[in-house]
Amino acid sequence: MILHVDMDAFYASVEQRDQPEIQGKPVIVGGSADGRGVVCAASYEARKFGIRSAMPTSEAFRRCPEAVILKPRMDHYAAESAKIREIFLRYTPTIEPLSLDEAFLDATGCEALFGSIEKIGRSIKHDIWTELNLVASVGMAPNKFLAKLASDLEKPNGFTIIPADRIDEILTPLSVTRIWGVGKATRKIFDTIGVSTIGDLRQISEQYLQQTFGKSGTHFYRLARGIDDRPVVVDRQAKSVSHEHTFEADVTDMDVLRAWLRELTEQVARRLRNHERRGKTIHLKVRYSNFDTITRSISLKEPSNNTTTLWEAVSKLLENKLPPRPLEVRLLGMGVSKFSSKSKTSAIQKTLFGDDDSNHNEDGTADQTQADQIHVDQDRSQKLDSVTDAIRDRFGTKSLKNASTFQHDANHKALPRPE
Repeated sequence: MILHVDMDAFYASVEQRDQPEIQGKPVIVGGSADGRGVVCAASYEARKFGIRSAMPTSEAFRRCPEAVILKPRMDHYAAESAKIREIFLRYTPTIEPLSLDEAFLDATGCEALFGSIEKIGRSIKHDIWTELNLVASVGMAPNKFLAKLASDLEKPNGFTIIPADRIDEILTPLSVTRIWGVGKATRKIFDTIGVSTIGDLRQISEQYLQQTFGKSGTHFYRLARGIDDRPVVVDRQAKSVSHEHTFEADVTDMDVLRAWLRELTEQVARRLRNHERRGKTIHLKVRYSNFDTITRSISLKEPSNNTTTLWEAVSKLLENKLPPRPLEVRLLGMGVSKFSSKSKTSAIQKTLFGDDDSNHNEDGTADQTQADQIHVDQDRSQKLDSVTDAIRDRFGTKSLKNASTFQHDANHKALPRPE
């Protein structure tokens, strides 16, 4: 059985926990409302006003003038995430992190030590609450898709099991939007063919779905039947370091995308340095509103884990290598692969959808560029990284911040107290 653990309103709930005076108040984690700041995360109280991630902070503040606006503390959130991971490790070593606030766990074979899968899930949920004063939603099922679906069914503070003999019963009445990859544009297509529930989708042939959606058609066909063969991939087995974010609403502003990409790059670079790994190929992943996915790659002359080097490479891909089409982006990702043989095993973040389309364009062809135009003073940049990491490790994220950095999002739902 697979578990999916998803922290409820992670960034906002950490802030509310650390500052009791703002508990119960609408909290926005993000940039200033005075300039081009953007919402990174919103508490449940703030979401009641229609506030969502990637919304201009000025608009969020207009909707809710009494909101408490806080600058993100990503290193602090990362430290809390590490504590959560330590709790996971008490019960299973097979952990696949998706982001700071969610992960898949494979508890197969652990029942003899810790009891049933339900007992393991409840123990993890209990430990996170009693030790960290944070709320997690937990889903358990035979595979990753169903486990993630289960964790979301009863949010916030959810705890749901989907046993193998109830898959059809549970899936059939659910909205088709519960299928991974069904966004606003895809939903419109389903509406035109009379598909509103997963049960409706199961009546459509795989051939018709392939003709309508391309390779995503098979993806929809399989998930509608609860089929997902992907294993939980532990850190040491992964072959790339990546971070990505799916926006709640399509982003059409290049400045916003650059800000998100900078944050994703800083996270990837620091993770590489923490585990003494360097990669030679830099990847940019952009998924549009209609689910078309574009991946661009660029090869460095030498493997690197330097923030400036990685940023120079991936920002050029964003600015110069996207196709000439309307900028309506629902997902943005950045990754590094082709590690140096001298690198040590690292803690890697896999993407939710895996690597099936990570090296191809819409037409299925690879797109890789040589980084001949990237010029970085490596010695100076590496020293800057070392000093920056040391300061943040010792004094916390408030001690030092890149002015251009924008923090990436997480899923932000309600923050209840466990019953």
